[in-house]
Amino acid sequence: MNWLTNFVKPKLLAIKSKLGKKENLWTKCTSCQQIIFTKELKENLYVCDNCNYHLSMPVIDRLETIYDNKKYEEIFVEKVIEDPLRFKDKIKYSDRLSKARKKYNLEDSIKVVKGKLNNIRLITAIMDFRFMGGSMGMQVGEGIVKAADEAKKNKCPLLIIASSGGARMQEGILALMQMPRTIAAIENFKELNLPYIVLFTNPTTGGVSASFTMVGDILLAEPGALIGFAGPRVIKKTVNEDLPENFQKSEFLLEHGMIDLIVERKSFKDQFALLLKHLAKKN
Repeated sequence: MNWLTNFVKPKLLAIKSKLGKKENLWTKCTSCQQIIFTKELKENLYVCDNCNYHLSMPVIDRLETIYDNKKYEEIFVEKVIEDPLRFKDKIKYSDRLSKARKKYNLEDSIKVVKGKLNNIRLITAIMDFRFMGGSMGMQVGEGIVKAADEAKKNKCPLLIIASSGGARMQEGILALMQMPRTIAAIENFKELNLPYIVLFTNPTTGGVSASFTMVGDILLAEPGALIGFAGPRVIKKTVNEDLPENFQKSEFLLEHGMIDLIVERKSFKDQFALLLKHLAKKN
């Protein structure tokens, strides 16, 4: 028994620990349940070959598909007060932040960068749903304001790539205050009559969908993206009625005039460049 406890068990635990650290070789499509080789999925820009479902894409990978030669420069966003309400549920909010930062190597659910797309200067604020559901707290609000200010300062277009579950509950009213704050920053930028374009990815809901994202000059969306304030399950329970097919999906919103265009991930850069070229002529 001592031999099993002192030698075999530690060896098995060590092997399990090493395996756990390895990158997952396979990914299951959340739409059709197809098992995909992760390397191939990444090469295909995280789009399922079987059903064309657009899976969540890490911000670094997405930015490399947008900017020329995969080159861009991150813009420093001033840090805000962390955990102002000293919020705690099952664990402390500060611990949740630390865990997410360590896991995804991000300061928060937003990153602001600058670079060139087809030789056109472009500021981008991009949200990552993996980081606490892409929720908007004070740091995200600060990022949107910074992006708008930098775009105005550099007199160049502004792109926001949204993916969020809404305002961050751990910051309460301070998170909700970011809704009017970000809209004010965007409206200040729009005084220069420069393009402000939003790309909705799956999902974009809550306070993010009801604030700075909906005031874009042009609203783009990826196929099948869920876009709305309250989710369909909440609405169905509230109105006690069956909802239309594809309710709140990008295809439904396009049909009802809520967005301007659905763009496949693989063709985003080319179509976005054409939009910028057209808008530059108008201005």
